[in-house]
Amino acid sequence: MACEIKKDIIFEIYKSNRTVFRINDIALLLNTTDRLLPQKLNYYVKTGKLINIRRGIYAKNDYKPEELACILYTPSYISLDYVFQRNNINFQFDGPITAISYQNRELEIDNRTIKYRQIKKEILVNPTGIILNQNNINIATPERAFLDKLYLNKNSCFDNLNSLNANKIQKLLPIYNSKTLNDKVRELIKLC
Repeated sequence: MACEIKKDIIFEIYKSNRTVFRINDIALLLNTTDRLLPQKLNYYVKTGKLINIRRGIYAKNDYKPEELACILYTPSYISLDYVFQRNNINFQFDGPITAISYQNRELEIDNRTIKYRQIKKEILVNPTGIILNQNNINIATPERAFLDKLYLNKNSCFDNLNSLNANKIQKLLPIYNSKTLNDKVRELIKLC
């Protein structure tokens, strides 16, 4: 019989740099197979020490919504308008967190909107041009977000493409395997 070390659940959760957890993540963090873990976590939700965002997903009170977006649907990564706004590609502020995933979905959680756009599996699982942060937030580079947007909507508009690196875009283009996308990119950005 395996001997489990009793750990303070809340202390271990708050000690972690993560802010959003699946129940399995917490079990791994605690190195436990305790079948009563869900009940213990629900106690911490009732006492206000944790938030139960969705079934099986728990968060610290000051959780990062970007981390939540990456955990709700896996695999997924933040891209599109969210990345554009933070890199001055589009100037109009649009509040939702936008992400790429295996399905189209729009969720409202804690007065925040998370929009997922579906893309082909071969593109979704290719990590090129995606920054895999230690804080569990996977986010597209501006160049990858630009290509995602054009792949999903060839008539997309952009306010400022000057910050994009044409060489990086050219290296990312083969991921999409699309002649239409190649033509549209060449029209918008001068590629060698």
